Amino acid sequence: MSTTTASTGTSALAKKALRHCSRSSFELRLTTNAVTSGLFDSGIGWELSPDAPPRKRIYNLPEVQTGARLGLGRRLAQVQRNRLVRQNLILFLGGLVAGIGGFVYHAIAGRVLGPETYGQVAFLIALYAVGTGPALILIVVLARYTAMLNARGDPGVRSLLVRTVRLIAIPCLALILVTSLFARPIAAFEHLGSTIPILILGFSIALIWQVAIPRGILQGLQRFTPLALNLSLELVIRTTVVFILLKAGYAVSGAMAAVFAGLAIVFVLGLYSLRDHFRGIGTRVQLRVMVGFSLTAAAGIIGVQILYNQDVILAEHYLSSHDGGIYGGLNKIGTILYFLTLSVSQVLFPRVVEAVAKEQHPGRILLSSAGILTALGAAALLVFAVVPGLVVNVLFGPSFRDAIPLVFPVGVIGLALALDNLLVQFFMAVHDRVFVPLLALAVVTEGVLIFLFHARVGQVVLDVLVALLGLLVLLTIRCYVLLPKLHADSVAEPALG
Repeated sequence: MSTTTASTGTSALAKKALRHCSRSSFELRLTTNAVTSGLFDSGIGWELSPDAPPRKRIYNLPEVQTGARLGLGRRLAQVQRNRLVRQNLILFLGGLVAGIGGFVYHAIAGRVLGPETYGQVAFLIALYAVGTGPALILIVVLARYTAMLNARGDPGVRSLLVRTVRLIAIPCLALILVTSLFARPIAAFEHLGSTIPILILGFSIALIWQVAIPRGILQGLQRFTPLALNLSLELVIRTTVVFILLKAGYAVSGAMAAVFAGLAIVFVLGLYSLRDHFRGIGTRVQLRVMVGFSLTAAAGIIGVQILYNQDVILAEHYLSSHDGGIYGGLNKIGTILYFLTLSVSQVLFPRVVEAVAKEQHPGRILLSSAGILTALGAAALLVFAVVPGLVVNVLFGPSFRDAIPLVFPVGVIGLALALDNLLVQFFMAVHDRVFVPLLALAVVTEGVLIFLFHARVGQVVLDVLVALLGLLVLLTIRCYVLLPKLHADSVAEPALG
């Protein structure tokens, strides 16, 4: 009897020891997996630790990444839960609606007014596009400053909004005054029958500078849903109003009034989206600390704009009129891919500012954003490669058939430009100025290559491709060197707030 009892006790002890060893081995494997995969700091190692409080112990094996391959459904579910992916999707849809609205606006104006009168609208819209340059810079500056305030939990958004609106009102009024003084000479130069379209243009440019303020703050706060609504609604309203006014017979004045109407409504909408910051008295912000970054932002934005515009100007100068027109169409095809993926850099910017301020991992955000951008670009490139003739015929018609063999290469140019812009936005977010001479070098290189090699359209395409890919390599190297040095104190602005 005693022998049996002893045997039973020994067996029980052996089983208990075996269970303990198995559990220890299981915990060791999970902990090792969490550490070696770089997830320990994220809390996964703690959640699987036996020392964690009961509420923290999560032994949900299907959710633990231990090397087992997930099914397609599980992977799609993970992608849908990813915050960066959701933000990109929201802003992508808003930008897509805005882009379609822009094409429809010009299609309506061209069909209703005819080539001669539509040329006047195109001239005024081109001037308006130039006038939006300061607005783009203002958006980036405010987005970065707001993101830093938000990361620190500083309630200074209300002060930032009010003081910036007042400050920008000064150049807005000055622009309106100058436009009023020179409206008649400008109208005579473009053979316009009235100065009213010029006056509306001046008011529209002044208003887009004000619209940029809530847009920049919304981007910095990472409120991408109201930002996407703001961007898309402007073009929806513009397109609707231009159709009504042109049908009513207001011609060029009606086309420009539609631009102003869209801006006026989304400005009010932008302020309404920030209404929760109007309550109470926030911290007074110091606008002067933004001056230094404003110069960096201006260099980045203007540099990228020159990259995808100077080639058209130089090609038109060096090539024959036919080839110049073909290259102009190719440039527009390439920029379709660039603008299609622009939302990725808009999401990246405030996320990187927040990550650096909170000592998180901006490199992971950059890598994920580059992956999303490349995936979107690859989808467009697939279309360009499979049906280049359809792309050219839909956009420009059969007279541009000489552009068909070069559709895919200019698609690669568009993707390279988008990746260059993504890295430029990253450097601006961390206020690293080393990218400025690299960008300037690319601008000069592109111009020199076109100056030297411009015998045919294909040579100009190759010139631009070499310049943009070279810039991408240089920016990538700079990013690799910079990432280990990024800390909150290295990018903080002096006397912020």
